[in-house]
Amino acid sequence: MLSNMIYKSKREIDLMRKAGEVVALAHKKIEEVVEPGITTLELDRIVEEFILKCGAKPSFKGFKNPVPDEIDFPSSICASVNNEVVHGIPNKNLLKEGDILSVDIGAYLNGYHGDAARTFEIGKVSEVAKKLIDVTRESFYKGIENAILGNRIFDISKAIQKHVRRNGFFVVEELVGHGIGKELHEPPQVPNFITKRKGPRLATGMTIAIEPMVNVGTSEIIFKRKEWTVVTKDGSLSAHYENTIAITENEPLILTKVD
Repeated sequence: MLSNMIYKSKREIDLMRKAGEVVALAHKKIEEVVEPGITTLELDRIVEEFILKCGAKPSFKGFKNPVPDEIDFPSSICASVNNEVVHGIPNKNLLKEGDILSVDIGAYLNGYHGDAARTFEIGKVSEVAKKLIDVTRESFYKGIENAILGNRIFDISKAIQKHVRRNGFFVVEELVGHGIGKELHEPPQVPNFITKRKGPRLATGMTIAIEPMVNVGTSEIIFKRKEWTVVTKDGSLSAHYENTIAITENEPLILTKVD
């Protein structure tokens, strides 16, 4: 397992930071325009144009479908509404007051990927929806408090799940975060929940995408593989928050963030 790990040099991490900045700024573009009445297809167009203008390429567009003979991912963003957990395909449906929208964006620049997700409130949302979004974001930060030298992936996972459970929500346990670099998905897997395996020990040069996916009702999900989209089994709301980070000798660096 450890032999499969890919450690990045400082130069490589600097390159990944540039890809991450494109992703972070693309999310700011979403934040500026998302509101009731806009479509996720329009958001996809805005992000794709921005990524290309930056000299990068969308990481997700054309991503190979794991189901044989089914379509590759057709869009530049994943846009998941309400009970959609991840991998929602942008469409012409109008976003409505009270919806929540999870947007996952990846950008490929100078040979490296950046990957981050945010969940947005559409107009005024319910108290439950607002709390869900807040707790999902907070759980990521609880996780990276433990992303330090000498700890294991398990320590990140445990901190995320503990915070989510304490607040009455449920972590999705069939999807995980991942290593990232020249490939969008690299070793190791980064669960958001406690597992029997501790995972590799964190070391300088590891770059990982930590991405809690949190449901209101239960952890159970349904894979609509032909349509790509993953939904909650009980139809309850789901939120998603993700950043690409680098493990350093000091505290972890968030590579998909701009001041």
